[in-house]
Amino acid sequence: MAERCVLVGQSGGPTAAINASLAGVIAAGILEGARVEGMRYGIQGFLDGRSVRLDEAFVSRVDLDLLRNTPASWLGSCRFKLPALGTDDTVYQRLFERFEELGASAVLYIGGNDSMDTISKLAAYGQSTGSDIRFIGVPKTIDNDLVGTDHTPGYGSAARFVATAMNELAYDADVYNLKSVTFVEIMGRDAGWLTASSALAFVEPDLVLLPEVPLNEDALIERLSQALQKKNTVMVGVSEGVRTPDGALVCERAAAPGVGTDEFGHLAMLSGAGRYLAALTKERIGCKTRAVELSTLQRCASYVASRTDLNEAYDVGYAAVEAAFAGETAKMCAIERVSNDPYASRTKLVDVAAVANQVRNIPSEWISADGMGIGSELRAYIRPLIGELPAQLASLD
Repeated sequence: MAERCVLVGQSGGPTAAINASLAGVIAAGILEGARVEGMRYGIQGFLDGRSVRLDEAFVSRVDLDLLRNTPASWLGSCRFKLPALGTDDTVYQRLFERFEELGASAVLYIGGNDSMDTISKLAAYGQSTGSDIRFIGVPKTIDNDLVGTDHTPGYGSAARFVATAMNELAYDADVYNLKSVTFVEIMGRDAGWLTASSALAFVEPDLVLLPEVPLNEDALIERLSQALQKKNTVMVGVSEGVRTPDGALVCERAAAPGVGTDEFGHLAMLSGAGRYLAALTKERIGCKTRAVELSTLQRCASYVASRTDLNEAYDVGYAAVEAAFAGETAKMCAIERVSNDPYASRTKLVDVAAVANQVRNIPSEWISADGMGIGSELRAYIRPLIGELPAQLASLD
């Protein structure tokens, strides 16, 4: 029997849990008696001939446990878009030559929407050429915007950090006896799942602004004015992807000139919504304002990582190897929520072509009627994913 080989890569932004998925892949590969190879710096680095023998780099349970709890991408990452099939197959030919050189039986890619696009294209090309290599996607994104899965590994830990940070910023802002509004800008290009998690802070934000709801500036100023009549400190969680009624990104009004796009056509630097709204509020209301960008801090904050998140990330990596060796291909290993209280989940397989390049938004019925907060269903959805927060006083005086 020919030696089996699992080839795995990581792509897109790092998280606190992506290495837990990698640990799951390595553990399952070793248990299956397979050689486990890793792409250095994703598909792009792999094309340049860079790979590493993972079953030799992580030889003990202690090694895998350390990897499981290490943030960011151990293999390195990239943002590399494969061309549409049939337009230029040169890159596919090169990749499949490299797959054959390594003797890859299964190729796994850990990432978000764009990574699922990569797996979908590789699987389609492999099927068109009669390759017997199996291709499986392993989900990862703090944005939590992949379709076909209840939630994504990386989200729970990032959400726990956001809720913790919102709480701490609220205490910080409340030390002075003056009127102030603090805008906390949170990642989320197209969907507001991560911004919504700010509402689970013990000191809840007064308003939560999501990409799913167009922002009316006059309505926002009116709501802020009303809140300031009742309290000194007003907190606002705002998504970096919040948009105006005409569909324009609010952050573009504060963006530095010359900001370009990445390989997938996304803005290379998506920030500034908080700064713009802080300046607008100061001009219209005249109170003290502040904009805080959590920026990359929210991605890899392992010191507040969710244990549920790390465990599920490991599970999907492990299950992806099992699926590949069971003959599955062109699939993503997803998470299915079995129950909410007590919380339980299991893995399942979905067609990766149905996941690639799609965005799962927050259901409108989970957003408050005024569009500036979240409902009880969304709170119940998020709560078990982040676990208990560090103990704090429940509210400010």
